[in-house]
Amino acid sequence: MELLHRFARDVQPGELPSRFNNPFYYSPHRLCIIAAGAVRDILSCNAHVAAEVAKGKMFGVLVVQDTQGQVGFLAAFSGLLCGTNMLDGFVPPVYDLQSPTGYFKQEEGNISQLNDRIKAMECDTGYLLAVGEVATLKRDMEQELSVMRDAMRESKRQRDAMRSSGTLSPEREAALVRESQFQKAELKRAAARWQQKITDSEELVAPLKVGIVAMKEERKARSAALQEWLFTQFKVLNARGEEKSLLDIFAATTGNLPPAGSGECAAPKLLQYAYRHGYKPLAVAEFWVGSSPAGEVRRDGCFYGACKSKCEPILSYMLQGLDVEENALEKGGDIDAVEVVYEDEHLVVVNKPADVLSVPGVVGGMSVQQWLRENHVHSNELFVVHRLDMATSGLLVAAKSMDVYKSMQGMFASRKVEKVYLALLDGVPVMAEGVVDVPLAPDYDNRPRQKMDAVNGKSAVTRYKVLDVMKMDGAVCALVKFEPVTGRTHQLRVHAACKEGLDTPIVGDALYGKQGKRLMLHASSLVFNHPVSGELLHLEAKVDFVSLFVDRSAE
Repeated sequence: MELLHRFARDVQPGELPSRFNNPFYYSPHRLCIIAAGAVRDILSCNAHVAAEVAKGKMFGVLVVQDTQGQVGFLAAFSGLLCGTNMLDGFVPPVYDLQSPTGYFKQEEGNISQLNDRIKAMECDTGYLLAVGEVATLKRDMEQELSVMRDAMRESKRQRDAMRSSGTLSPEREAALVRESQFQKAELKRAAARWQQKITDSEELVAPLKVGIVAMKEERKARSAALQEWLFTQFKVLNARGEEKSLLDIFAATTGNLPPAGSGECAAPKLLQYAYRHGYKPLAVAEFWVGSSPAGEVRRDGCFYGACKSKCEPILSYMLQGLDVEENALEKGGDIDAVEVVYEDEHLVVVNKPADVLSVPGVVGGMSVQQWLRENHVHSNELFVVHRLDMATSGLLVAAKSMDVYKSMQGMFASRKVEKVYLALLDGVPVMAEGVVDVPLAPDYDNRPRQKMDAVNGKSAVTRYKVLDVMKMDGAVCALVKFEPVTGRTHQLRVHAACKEGLDTPIVGDALYGKQGKRLMLHASSLVFNHPVSGELLHLEAKVDFVSLFVDRSAE
């Protein structure tokens, strides 16, 4: 099948994007949306592939222009699909590590054989019996010594009772001392006998363990060497025609080895194929098809930005030479729209605009804390007490002294501050109100995303209630009140989007739903006792989601 897919009709110059979109934060170009639909049609033609895709897979499309000026698109999938990295209609990998005759698969086979030998030795009957004998001796020793210690404690109790009577003769006192010394000596002798038995038994196991440990060390070294070798084979191009290995790219950017799976996502595959074949990249988009993976929030048909840990260093290199749009998140929102809603000599509470940082970050423009220090209180003795996501608007509390800051932080930590958020959801939850209790943990491979993690995650609890259901721009949306019991990163966003929660993402959530003009999440109310006066404060910041939702750009 031809890898450069043509659109159903000719694309006019005016329909083409003026600049290549930033792959980490973007609204998909109309041509990318059309291409994504065509990819889904391709996938549906093969029942086996469709069944596999239904389990969940990330795909990508790249709109390109060939040397004759004709516009089409390339398609790719991340990782493997149906056990292969080659599939008709999709671009090949940057490097074919799945080739059965290649060094990678051969060495992987050698490591697999080594692993089988390790398992065989660990499951050997003689080895298991010898290890079991050591374990049995240790258990028996502890049981016998425990009985002796209990007997010694009882004897001591009886001796102490006799001494407390005050009627012991010197001869009887001496006998009690000898009894105590004898019991201690017997305990030491018993421990020594058992330890000798254990040592003798461990000497039989030691040669077998040495062999297993040596093979495990060899396996570790060969695996690391193979991974490093692989990343020297993954060589990617940029728009200037320059080439660099993943090993060199990550060494220059992160100082670390590339994470496993680097270079196998859709976007690097697409750009590499385009450069190799002389196509001009115009726009890229990655989208999810099928079920969400365990612990993550991925929604069928939603477009997502490229991953950070694996793709950011690679794509930053591959895009060199292209005219790429700025990442709007790095620029930040309108800091001058900050509105002070309450202030006294101890506190200042503001209504933070969307897309503005609460505190300084690496990127994102001026933060609320910095703005307050420089433009309002004119002092560095100003500290933002809590955090709102950059994309979230609403009430934010800052303290004018360290003492007040610590006091307010303690109130937030002990849940003495009542918080209410309003959100506009992309749909209507099944239940009109309830409680979501889904533990959360950072998704380190896809920062700043969070994931559901019942084992290692921290408790995250949210109360919610649907306040209204409305239809806007042809979409049915629910206005929801959220009351977070805990305060985890992205808690409301994940609880809204995940199937274990409301299964209805917040409008404009580029991480867990669909990107829009902004994230429709607003911290609308705070209730707490003033940290100095004790006065009950009830602060509000209204938001008109209807006006924010409706697109008036055409008016």
